[in-house]
Amino acid sequence: MIKKIFFRVLFCFLSFTNFAQECNNILKGIVIDYHDGSPIYGATVYIESLHKYATSNFEGKFKIEKLCNGEINLTISHISCETKNVKINLEKDTFTELFLEHHIESLKEVSIVSAANVKSKTVQFTVLKGEVIDAFSNQNLGDVLKDIAGISSINTGNAIVKPVINGLHSSRIIVMANGVRLQDQEWGIEHAPNLDINTTEKITVIKGANSLEFGGDAIGGVIITEPSNIILKDSLYGKSILSGQSNGRGFSFHSSLSKSTKKGWYVNAKTTLKKIGDFKSPDYVLSNTGLNSKAFSLQTGLKKFESGFNVYYTFINNEIGILRASHLGNIEDLVNAINSPEPLITNDFSYDINSPKQDVTHQLVKVDYYKRLKKLGKLKVQYDFQNNHRFEYDIRVGNDRNKASLDLNLSSHAIRSSFEFDAKTDQKYKVGFMGAYQNNFANPNTGIKRLIPDYDKYDFGFFTIGNFILNDETTLDLGFRYDFNAINAKKFYSKSRWNERNYDVDFYDLIIEDFNTQWLVNPKFQFHNFSASAGISYQLNDENSVLFNYGLSNRAPNPSELFSDGLHHSAARIELGDLRLQQETSNRVAANYRFKSENTSILVEVFFNHIRNFMYLEPTGTEQTIRGAFPVWAHKKTNANLFGADFSLKQQIGNQFILKNTSSFIRGKDVENDQNLIDIPSAKTINSIGYYHEKWNGFSVILESEFVFRQNLFPDNNFETYIPTTDTNILVDISTTPNSYHLLNFNSDATFKLSEKTNLTVGLTVTNILNINYRENLNRLRFFADDLGRNYTLQLKFKY
Repeated sequence: MIKKIFFRVLFCFLSFTNFAQECNNILKGIVIDYHDGSPIYGATVYIESLHKYATSNFEGKFKIEKLCNGEINLTISHISCETKNVKINLEKDTFTELFLEHHIESLKEVSIVSAANVKSKTVQFTVLKGEVIDAFSNQNLGDVLKDIAGISSINTGNAIVKPVINGLHSSRIIVMANGVRLQDQEWGIEHAPNLDINTTEKITVIKGANSLEFGGDAIGGVIITEPSNIILKDSLYGKSILSGQSNGRGFSFHSSLSKSTKKGWYVNAKTTLKKIGDFKSPDYVLSNTGLNSKAFSLQTGLKKFESGFNVYYTFINNEIGILRASHLGNIEDLVNAINSPEPLITNDFSYDINSPKQDVTHQLVKVDYYKRLKKLGKLKVQYDFQNNHRFEYDIRVGNDRNKASLDLNLSSHAIRSSFEFDAKTDQKYKVGFMGAYQNNFANPNTGIKRLIPDYDKYDFGFFTIGNFILNDETTLDLGFRYDFNAINAKKFYSKSRWNERNYDVDFYDLIIEDFNTQWLVNPKFQFHNFSASAGISYQLNDENSVLFNYGLSNRAPNPSELFSDGLHHSAARIELGDLRLQQETSNRVAANYRFKSENTSILVEVFFNHIRNFMYLEPTGTEQTIRGAFPVWAHKKTNANLFGADFSLKQQIGNQFILKNTSSFIRGKDVENDQNLIDIPSAKTINSIGYYHEKWNGFSVILESEFVFRQNLFPDNNFETYIPTTDTNILVDISTTPNSYHLLNFNSDATFKLSEKTNLTVGLTVTNILNINYRENLNRLRFFADDLGRNYTLQLKFKY
């Protein structure tokens, strides 16, 4: 008995001794910033199962003693950092490195813009956010941006609206949609961006060519649209917007639903439907100006700090009516239309969309992946595919009445990669490259000569950008980009047109086959484009700052500028490209002054832009075809100067009133021919007074006054034409600009809490309150009809 007790006591003693030995391990370590490798002070390292913890010192180091062998779970946390869980197997004293991201706020953003661009202080940019964008749910990108100083629009009616930045538009502006550069035949004035504004939560407009990451040909600027933020928690949320408008008797419906998890997985879907009938001026119906639009997008992926991926798909289809009275049978109709105070054709209101019209479908697929590397930076790789299928319908008879006059199918592939070196807090670098292939197929079975030919286009580019914080007051940006563009086309030219333009002398080597009255030619072009940017900002004091920037950019001529040859049916004019066009070279200098205090914000922007080989489209006369006589517009080049100033003011008066002003003017000069440039926006000023009362369900009301001055500086492009019915020559006045005009607009909304997680916002907007008659200089249909009359819009927005 005594022997048994002895052995049991000995066994317990040995077990206790062994246990004591196993629980003498020491865990030492250091908590490091994943971003730049610096030690993190005050981080907590906690072992929940043992209720033991330590706090990192000024060197980021910590120590936890008396730990047993085996696996332990560490929880590392710090203010402004994402909490991290790490497993460690202990068999002896151990030292470990624990990484936290001390700049975790970047996870809370969906910003596609690099630190060396919009986050920089040295570029001219403006940001619009969700609440502002939602108010334009039933409209389009061009409408949203028009109230920004220096931004206007060029229209073909009411549904085709293209943004203009400091006088430049179309191929001179890059539109980025969720990180993808839109490729949707943007070269035509009659081609609006194929973008559903409801997929956008944030819009950034960058003026000038200071965003080399996106392209070196953005002579006018870059428009960046970004989706809604991803909430990193287990959640299900959405939004629905229903809008109805009196002018056009239209409605639009948008709905979105998002699901996310705290582990970073997410999925969201959005859909939009719009239907609008004939719009109306103050005095008459604008026949055949309706819109049918449907859009859908789906996005999913994984978003974590160290790595993640995103898959995105979007579909949009727009059927757009073109004012019936703008489609002319001959030049006599054009003269009569210009001289008539009302459209030559007006019908009763209808939702029908007949010829002339456009039917455009755009699809986009994007896949991207990013990976952060410790103490170095972030790698991003992206592939995207786009298909843009455009039909334009002429007024035709017989068996061809329902056949498109223009059938273009544009397919684009692009791969992009970039690496951002952001480990150092006072300097950042970004390098990247892109490669793209584009194919355009022009259906030959339309029965009409193809305006744009078949072609293959290849692009390659690389860039490097640096952002340097010189001191607490001064920031410097530098950037360089190179792009190579190659285009290989096959096109038929009538021999008479070929000889008329002296191509038989300059481009005889392009001919590959003879088809009786036509040549089949194979134009091949290559362009080497260099771009650079430099900017410096200086913070004078807490309230005042200035910046200066310079941008050099080159833009190769687009397919429309090179190859257009024939009747553009929806525009009712003959367009002629020029194979001799060379790339544009822009040198732009700009300066900003900004004052910002608690109640006052003032921004003054000035710029000067000299563009060598500036390409533009101007009327040159008329031409008789088998379909009648039509005006001829030709692509030409010159050296041009553009300069102007933009002004913005925001003044808070007490807690409830706010005054705003945005004003801008621009001048454009053809220095080669000593005349004014065509299609330069008019000077305008927009003033508003707003009232806000938080206790009244966030009630707000805004009264806005918009005054647009007459554009008195324009070139004389008038021409004479022969009218057979009267046997006379008549001057066709297509240069004289419309008078100035003044519009009053009204907006009001309030938000009601329906439940703990559901809000309803009710908004009312009235545009052109006084129902005045006016014509906008940059509306292509101003020759035929007035702009829109009064319009009431009621909007209901549910957030849940």
